[in-house]
Amino acid sequence: MSELIAAPATGRGVSAIGVIRLSGEGAIEAVDRVFKARSGRPMASAPDRKLVYGGVYDAAGALLDMCLCTVSRGPGSYTGEDTAELQCHGSPVAMSLILEELFKIGARLAQPGEFTKRAFLNGRMDLTGAEAVIDLIEAETEAAVKNASAQLSGAVTRRAEEVYSALLDMAAHFHAVVDWPDEDIEDFDAARYAAVLRSAAGTLRRLLDSFGRGRILKEGVRAALIGRPNVGKSSLLNALVGFERAIVTPTPGTTRDTVEERAVLGGVAVRLTDTAGLRETPDAVERIGVERAREAADEAELIIGVFDGSERAAPEDIEVMETLKRAGRAIAVFNKSDLPQRLELETPHISVSAATGEGIERLAEAIGELFRGEPLPEGEILTNARQAGEVRRAAEAIEEAETALREGVTPDAVLTGIEDAMAALARLTGRSAAADVTDRIFQRFCVGK
Repeated sequence: MSELIAAPATGRGVSAIGVIRLSGEGAIEAVDRVFKARSGRPMASAPDRKLVYGGVYDAAGALLDMCLCTVSRGPGSYTGEDTAELQCHGSPVAMSLILEELFKIGARLAQPGEFTKRAFLNGRMDLTGAEAVIDLIEAETEAAVKNASAQLSGAVTRRAEEVYSALLDMAAHFHAVVDWPDEDIEDFDAARYAAVLRSAAGTLRRLLDSFGRGRILKEGVRAALIGRPNVGKSSLLNALVGFERAIVTPTPGTTRDTVEERAVLGGVAVRLTDTAGLRETPDAVERIGVERAREAADEAELIIGVFDGSERAAPEDIEVMETLKRAGRAIAVFNKSDLPQRLELETPHISVSAATGEGIERLAEAIGELFRGEPLPEGEILTNARQAGEVRRAAEAIEEAETALREGVTPDAVLTGIEDAMAALARLTGRSAAADVTDRIFQRFCVGK
C-alpha cells in the first residue's frame, strides 16, 4: 500500500455537495478518526460502497459538518487501494477545515491526477483508459462524451489487444522455429502469416485514420469569420455563442484584433474567431488587424464568409469570395435577412439575421454536417497525439514485416518488425510506459481525480 493522500474531488466554490476523497495505507482508519457514524459503528466494520450517515469532528471534538461516508477496500476500489469518501455540504470553509484534520493525522494533499495514476499503476485501468478520464471531464459535446466513455471502458485497448495477441502468436512461432530448428515444429506458412499481418495493419490504419476527427472532437474546429467592415461578423459571433462576446458598433473598424470564443454548433465544438473587416485603411492599428484577419483565414479549418445581404456587393466582398473558393471548407453567409435584400452574388449561401436569430440554427447545422463525417464505433476515435503516434509506429512496423515476409527475407528480419509493433502497442496501453510519459499524462488532471 502507498502513502495516504486526500483531496477535494469536487470543484472550488460554494456548491450543494463537496466530496473529499482519501486513498492509500490507513485510509479507513484515518476516516474513522474524523468521522463518527450516527449508528456508533466504525467505518472499519462498514461494508464496501455503503453510504453511512454521521458527523465530522475536529481533534477537540467540535462538529464540522454532518455528512455521508463510504469506504471501498482494495484491490476492488477505483485506485486499487483502500479508499474513503466524505460527501459533505459544499462549503469551501468546511471542506478546508476537514482537510486540515486529515492532514494532521498523516494524510498529504494529492497531486493532480494522483488517484487515477494509482489506478493505472495498480492495474485498475490501462493508459488509454486513464487518458479517457480527462477527455471525459473536458468533453464539450455529446459525441466527445460518448467516445471518451467508450474508451474508458476499453474500446481502443480491445482493438490493440486483438492485434497484439495475433502478433504474439506469430512471434512465439518464429522464436520456436529459430531457436529449436531440430524440433518437430510446424514450418512457416508465409501466405497465412502475410494475411494476418495485412489484417493487423489494416485494423491499425483504420484506427489511425480516425485521429483527424478525434482532434476536432477534442480541440474543436478552427473557424474564422471574415468579411468587409460592418457586415455583421461580430454580431454573428455573438449570435452563435449566445452572449455578447464581441463589441458591436455601427462604426467601421471597431474590431481591430481577432476575438476567439468556443461554441457547440451542430454537435461539433467550434473555435470561432471574429476578425477585423477586410479593407484598405490608413490606420496603422487597423492595418495590423486586417493582416491578422488574413492570417486567421489561412490557418482556419473552416472559413465563414460574411456578407451584408442588404447592400450591393463591394470590391472587398470579391476578395472574400476568392478566399472562400480557395478554402478547403467554407460557408457563405448573407447576413441581415431581416432587411430588404440587395446583394447579388452567385454562390451557395445561408441567409441569417444576427439581429433576430433567423437562420442561426440552420447555419449551426450546416457547420456540423461539414465535420461530423461517417459514424464510427464509439470509442474508436483516437483523440490524442501520443496514442496516434504509437498506433502509427505499430502499423508501419507490421507493414515492414509483411514486406520482408513477401520478399523472402530471413525470419529474424520479419521477427524484428513484429516485435517493434508489439513494443509500440505495449506503450499505447501502458504495458511498458516510461515513467516520464505517465507523469506527463497525469499532469493534465485536476487535483482530486
